[in-house]
Amino acid sequence: MNLKPGEALEYLKRGVVDLIEEEELLKKLEKSYKEGRPLKIKAGFDPTAPDLHLGHTVLLRKMKHFQDLGHEVYFVIGDFTGMIGDPTGKSETRPALTKEQVLKNAETYKAQVFKVLDPERTKVVFNSTWLGKLGAEGVIRLCAKYTVARMLERDDFKKRWEAGRPIAIHELLYPLFQAYDSVALSADVELGGTDQLFNLLVGRHIQREYGQEPQVIMTVPILEGLDGVQKMSKSLGNYVGITEPPFQMFGKIMSIPDELMWRYYELLTDVPLNELSRMKKEVEEGKAHPKEIKKRLARIIVTEFHSEEEAIKAEEEFERVFAKKEAPKELPVFEAGAGEIWLPGFLRDNKILPSSSEARRFIRQGAIDINGEKVKEEKLNLAPGEYVLRIGKKKFIKLIVKG
Repeated sequence: MNLKPGEALEYLKRGVVDLIEEEELLKKLEKSYKEGRPLKIKAGFDPTAPDLHLGHTVLLRKMKHFQDLGHEVYFVIGDFTGMIGDPTGKSETRPALTKEQVLKNAETYKAQVFKVLDPERTKVVFNSTWLGKLGAEGVIRLCAKYTVARMLERDDFKKRWEAGRPIAIHELLYPLFQAYDSVALSADVELGGTDQLFNLLVGRHIQREYGQEPQVIMTVPILEGLDGVQKMSKSLGNYVGITEPPFQMFGKIMSIPDELMWRYYELLTDVPLNELSRMKKEVEEGKAHPKEIKKRLARIIVTEFHSEEEAIKAEEEFERVFAKKEAPKELPVFEAGAGEIWLPGFLRDNKILPSSSEARRFIRQGAIDINGEKVKEEKLNLAPGEYVLRIGKKKFIKLIVKG
C-alpha cells in the first residue's frame, strides 16, 4: 500500500484513542516517505496468558496497518518484564512468573500472532536481550532519570498509595524497563491499549533522557466482550478466542448486542468507515436487518482466522442450529458409565460449564435438555446409548453412555 504521508496518517488514525502527537507522526511519515526509510513500530506483550482473543487483535491489527504501509513492526515479548508482572490496573502486587512459564507462553503467542501479522515484516524480539545486560549500574542510571513523585501520579499506584496497599519497589521499575525497550530499539512509534498510556509516556521521557527523538504514542481502545459491558476477558467468559472453531466463533459474534457490532466492525475489520455509516443508516431506517449485518461481520472475522470456505460452512451450520432448531452435525463427544450421573458434577469436571453451581442454575432455569427433553433433576439414570445434550442456547455435546 503506497499512500502519501497525509493519506497514511488518516489510514492509521482509524480506531485510535490517543495520538501523541499527531503533528510529530506526520513529520515522521513525511521523512520516511522522502528518505525511503521505514519507521520502527513497537508494541510490547508480556506473555502472562498464552491464549489470544479478539480483544488482543485490536492492537495487532493496528500493527498490521503500519506493516501495510511498509514500516517495520517489532513484536516485543516481555520475557524479562513478564517476570515482574505489569502492575497496570492492579490493586495489589502481581505474583511473578517463572522464566519457564514466560517462555512457554511466549511460544504460544508467537504461534498465534501471525494469524494477524505478516511474518515476513515482523521482528519478534525478547526484551531480556537488552534488559538482561543492563546490570546493577545500568538499572541505577535508568532509575535516576525518573522521579518517585511522577511515578506515583500513575492512577493505579496513586490509588494503592492512598488506600495504604503495598507497592513493591520492583513494580516501580516496570514502566522504566518498558521505556528502555523503546531506547534499545530507537522506536519511532509505540502502540498500546488505553490502559498503557502512562507507561508509553514514560517511554517518551526516557528516550529524551538518552538523547533520542521521542516516540509517537498511539493507543487503541479496550474491546468490550460479548456482553457489551465488561472488557473482553477469558476469565469473565465473554471472549472470542482466535483459535476457536469456526462455528463457535461465528455463533459467539452473532450473540453480541446489535449496537456493539458497529464497534467490532470499526476495530476488527477493514470495512471503510463511510460504508459503515451507510449500513448503520440503513438499519436505522429499517432498510436492512441488524441480523444480516451481523452475519457479514461474523463471516469477515471467521474468514480472517480460518478461511472463506469455513466461514460459509459456519454460517450454514448456524442457520441450521438456530433458525431450524437442529443440533450441529459435528459435536464434541463425552463418555460416561451407565447408571446414576450427577449432571452438575459431570458438566463441571468435563469443563463444559465452569462450576457445578452454574450447572444447577441452568437446570433450574430449564436451559438443559437431553434429546429434546428438558432436564428437571440433577441426578440422571441413563441406559447405554448416545444422547445429545443442549446446554443453554448455543452449546451442544454428544454423550455416549457405556454399559
